[in-house]
Amino acid sequence: MAMKPVLEVKGLTGGYSPRRPVLHDLNFEVAAGEMVGLIGLNGAGKSTAIKHILGLMQAHAGEIRIGGHTLAEQPEQYRQALAYVPESPLLFDELTVEEHLRLTGMAYGVEEASYGTRTGSLLDEFYMTPKRGAFASHLSKGMRQKMMIMNALLARPSLYVIDEPFLGLDPLGIRSLLDKLVEVTKEGSSVFMSSHILSTVESYCSRFIVLHQGVIVAQGTLADVCETAGMARNAGAGSLEEAFYRLVAGEGAGGGANGPVR
Repeated sequence: MAMKPVLEVKGLTGGYSPRRPVLHDLNFEVAAGEMVGLIGLNGAGKSTAIKHILGLMQAHAGEIRIGGHTLAEQPEQYRQALAYVPESPLLFDELTVEEHLRLTGMAYGVEEASYGTRTGSLLDEFYMTPKRGAFASHLSKGMRQKMMIMNALLARPSLYVIDEPFLGLDPLGIRSLLDKLVEVTKEGSSVFMSSHILSTVESYCSRFIVLHQGVIVAQGTLADVCETAGMARNAGAGSLEEAFYRLVAGEGAGGGANGPVR
């Protein structure tokens, strides 16, 4: 029996101007307990797609549902079902690490009995316990990124939307994040992750979406993507990096007719 999709994107066309769309008729799903990697060159439209999923941009056409809800129909349920980790950390400089976690716990309705256990575990796993009382303005970029990740993990939503999460993280932080993402998918949550580190995406994601000039040029398992790229993948031959190169090579990295977008 197929798992019910947590994220459904149907016929999504969108961008900053209706006369010049960045995204063209995107169709994909992310099922419960699944980690899906979104990959593409700079300018492919990855961040634009994520902004539409977050509700920061309005689609020109198509529909996005999280947990069966659209943002327009049930905004509270839609937003409660997702957590977002951006490429660049966005924090309140005058709040401490612990105060950020408390604010997230309140926003997502985390029960007090669970809050202490979750925060203590996250602070330890990301080596941030000594910094729990530090102001965000006093943290390094890597620590600020860890804060964003911890806040998302504290919320325990149905869907994690993660955009280039490894930038600025040290090796221990990367390992902690990947271990936690595996853990949350085993618990039934879904992860939709954009990253340029194809070897990591290949190792941890079960399916992939290759976006090029605002169009999905391949999606599915590694075998599916390799097949679309014209590669035989017998006995484990072929990598995501090689398939990706074949799918986008010769098209340029400047965003094509749509200009330089992300």
